[in-house]
Amino acid sequence: MAEEKQEEKSPGQEVGKVTHYYTKLGVGVVKLSGTLKVGDKIRMKGATTDFEQNVESMQIEKDKIKEGKAGQSIGLQVKEHVRANDVVYRL
Repeated sequence: MAEEKQEEKSPGQEVGKVTHYYTKLGVGVVKLSGTLKVGDKIRMKGATTDFEQNVESMQIEKDKIKEGKAGQSIGLQVKEHVRANDVVYRL
């Protein structure tokens, strides 16, 4: 009776992709394809990247923002190294 969801294929809703990573700052630049808010739980997934974290800080051009929308590129504080083309999922 219970239908099994195929969670392996979709680890959440895709909301963006990493375009750059600033090693010294621990910040990934994410080109958003959906909405992302401070407080959201996200998963960063790529060829060698796979971790979850809460969104604690986002910026656009050094201005702190509470919400990013599709089409924007945001700076996102990340707890681990991310790489270009890593996918950002909202959980």
